[in-house]
Amino acid sequence: MADPSTTSRTALLAGATGLIGRVVLKLLLESPAYRHVTVLVRRPPTDLPAHPKLDLRVVDFTRLPEPFPGVDDVYIALGTTIKVAGSQEAFRQVDHDHVVAVAKAARGAGATRLAVVSALGADARSRVFYNRVKGEMEEALANLGYASLVVARPSLLAGDRAATGQPPRLAERFTLGLLAPFARALPNRLRPIDDAQVARALRRACLEGRPGLRTLNSAELQTLAATV
Repeated sequence: MADPSTTSRTALLAGATGLIGRVVLKLLLESPAYRHVTVLVRRPPTDLPAHPKLDLRVVDFTRLPEPFPGVDDVYIALGTTIKVAGSQEAFRQVDHDHVVAVAKAARGAGATRLAVVSALGADARSRVFYNRVKGEMEEALANLGYASLVVARPSLLAGDRAATGQPPRLAERFTLGLLAPFARALPNRLRPIDDAQVARALRRACLEGRPGLRTLNSAELQTLAATV
């Protein structure tokens, strides 16, 4: 396979202010594989770095701009929680509707590769609302006609949410602390994973551009991240 860093592509990122998205943005701006990076945000951020590659656009995700910016590769790290969103309907709007809308608009603007952050347990037929929404989102993306689709399904995420301005997820913090002494005994696909590992693996997999759908669990994400 040709070295992906020898190409010069354009990227679009939605979710740049989140835990994984912030790392993805840094990696895209650093990568010689990309000459231009468009970032979609809901409101003007105060802490994103200035960079000659960066094109920051404030958008309404319920009404994306037309024409949509032309792009080669799309990265989507949008996500919230039911508690933060305020309701199941509001959660679904972010984790399903906005994700699919961005992917669809980018596909219409010429994008051929898509990399998205989903979750362990995603299943469109699950009785668990969170898992069902994630699974339905994945199914919708698979029907958009991307030549290459990468879906990351990390297990529990380890990272500094406070640095992103997100409210603390107490249940997540408690579970991470509870699992810490036993992490080595867990199967790799179930172990907590760092946000940076997910971001590195996502970029690598997208740049490899394997045809079809590629779903990566935590074990596969960790292995792929180590090759970057």
